[in-house]
Amino acid sequence: MASSLSLELFAPILAILGLLYSLVFWRHVTHAGNGTPAMQKVAHAISVGARAFIRRQYKTITILALVAGLAMIVAYGLTGAPGEGWRRGLEVGISFLLGSLLSGIAGVVSMVVATKANLKTASASRSGVNAALQMALRAGTVSAIVITALSLLGISGLYLFYRFVLHVDVVQIPALIVGYGFGASFVALFAQLGGGIYTKAADVGADLVGKIEAGIPEDDPRNPAVVADLVGDNVGDCAGRGADLFESISAENIGAMVLGVALYSTFGLKGILFPLILRALGLVATILGIYTVSVRRAEAPMSSMIRGYWFTTALTTLALFVCCALMLSTFNPSSIGLAFRSFFDLQNSAPWFFFCGITGILTSVAFVYITDYYTGKQHRPVQSIAQASTTGHATNIISGTAIGMESTGLTVLTVCVALFASYWFGTQTGIGVAGGLYGTAVATMGMLAMVGFVLAMDMFGPITDNAGGIVEMSKAPEEMRVITDELDATGNTTKALTKGYAVGSAALAAFLLFSAFLEEAHLTSVDLAKVPVFIGAFLGAMVVFFFTSLTIRAVGRAAGVIVEEVRKQFRENKGIMEGKTEPDYAAAVDIATKGALKEMILPGLVAVISPIAVGLLFKKQGMGAEAVAGLLMVGTITGVILAAYLNNAGGAWDNAKKYIETGHLGGKRSPAHQAAVTGDTVGDPFKDTAGPSLHVLIKLFSTLTLALATLFI
Repeated sequence: MASSLSLELFAPILAILGLLYSLVFWRHVTHAGNGTPAMQKVAHAISVGARAFIRRQYKTITILALVAGLAMIVAYGLTGAPGEGWRRGLEVGISFLLGSLLSGIAGVVSMVVATKANLKTASASRSGVNAALQMALRAGTVSAIVITALSLLGISGLYLFYRFVLHVDVVQIPALIVGYGFGASFVALFAQLGGGIYTKAADVGADLVGKIEAGIPEDDPRNPAVVADLVGDNVGDCAGRGADLFESISAENIGAMVLGVALYSTFGLKGILFPLILRALGLVATILGIYTVSVRRAEAPMSSMIRGYWFTTALTTLALFVCCALMLSTFNPSSIGLAFRSFFDLQNSAPWFFFCGITGILTSVAFVYITDYYTGKQHRPVQSIAQASTTGHATNIISGTAIGMESTGLTVLTVCVALFASYWFGTQTGIGVAGGLYGTAVATMGMLAMVGFVLAMDMFGPITDNAGGIVEMSKAPEEMRVITDELDATGNTTKALTKGYAVGSAALAAFLLFSAFLEEAHLTSVDLAKVPVFIGAFLGAMVVFFFTSLTIRAVGRAAGVIVEEVRKQFRENKGIMEGKTEPDYAAAVDIATKGALKEMILPGLVAVISPIAVGLLFKKQGMGAEAVAGLLMVGTITGVILAAYLNNAGGAWDNAKKYIETGHLGGKRSPAHQAAVTGDTVGDPFKDTAGPSLHVLIKLFSTLTLALATLFI
């Protein structure tokens, strides 16, 4: 069987190899054609705007992260035992800053790749659908590989540092690197908030004045906000989502490692390293899965993407089988052959943990189909919203709200079934409650095993959206616009599906991280009958709604400023609408940037300060940790349900508009279409700002409380 050192080096070596292989995909992107000078001009404006925003945003985030890291070090130093407190503070603070740094790099890389690939994809559309699809997807794969590999390298690097440099006992290491997950969540929250507010403020502003007031098409070069809108795709859907999924991977890996410590007497080092090794194999499966995506004759682009998704899922299932057989066996087989033979003995723990992982994989598939049902144009929910649009704006909003709320039913039922099944399978291992809890961790690992491919599909969406904008603004031939429109529609579907996937993974991970917090805080139960715990729980639910209110209101305020700027340019420069003069794109980009950076601070601070305040408030009564557990438990449940509502309602409103635009119920510029545009505009901050930010908030609650658990005891 594998030696201890080979297990410890497996994940970081594969991560490094993955980073190197990402250069193969990157070379494919950079060596492609750049299109016409007109296309290059538009792409350059988008790139300049995106880089300016990221530079200013990450300068702000860096200051906030440094202050937070220093505050943690001081807090541990002043409240801990002499000498021990400062040492613990430095361990948590440094891992926090490393997580923050790598999360920031993940976001920046995603933005750089997207701003390069949008032009390449637009140019590739001259060669057909397959060439453009492969260009956009392989560019998205660069980001996917870098994000996954950086997460693995950061955690593995900290593990190896503590293990071989500081000679820390293996069972103590997971608790020392929880700050890494908090750092990743901290940066991801502000990156997602800033990018989400920017992209939707620009989108809403462009739509309200361009489509509704001026009656001009989407991405029309006469609209001053259109470049800001295209920049928003890169800083929100790419940079923000890149940081978001980086922290998802990091937080869940660390949480599973913490739970693996409880099984150290049974599995030894293998139970702790299992999540890292499975994630590394998932990275390999992603690379192989990408090569299966190719549009065949008369095939829809989405069909080829689904084929790649299923191929990746099959490979990750095989990887799960191998990892469970070799690492999670209670029979302690002496050889690989014996490990595989004993796998089929139900007295062994390996098959039961494999069933836990299969539960997670099936849950990810279920969320993809649930999201597709509630946001797909071919299904009843979206068509009912479109039908409601024929009777006015109000009925569109009423119908979309109802559909979003309805969608939470299947979401919650799926999570409940997954948790119950994985916990039950875990208890059948003969390890007891610890086996049940670890079973939920394995289910979460199973769900996230194909996260690389899902992330590549997610990045595909904004790249193709930008490519369509470049083609439209550069007045390229109509046949190119037909291809980019088809890929943009596919990208809208993949973005909706990955949002559903993100909600599902956040829900499963919530219980995993909650269990890890209980381990760290030395709690066996949380009693809501105790007043401090009930208050903490109540505040947890309130913070979720208050945070959501702040994010949606931020989009409204920032969009209002952009609307006024676009109206002003139309009013003062009559040549814009006549196509004789070019609008001032830079002014709209600058206004959107200032508005987003200003508006992201308050909701971010509310999210970070709330759990700390509750824990310190009730610490004097000896109930700080339990009160925080109440906040974490109820805040997570509320956040998952509200995120599902926001994502699905927003996606359904968006596709109801697109359903009408294809010629149904009067088509474009009909009364139904006007009502649907209103619904889509309302849904924009739901699905692209508040919903994704809630994914991060849920995990921020968990990683923050996990990192600071000893402060509340």
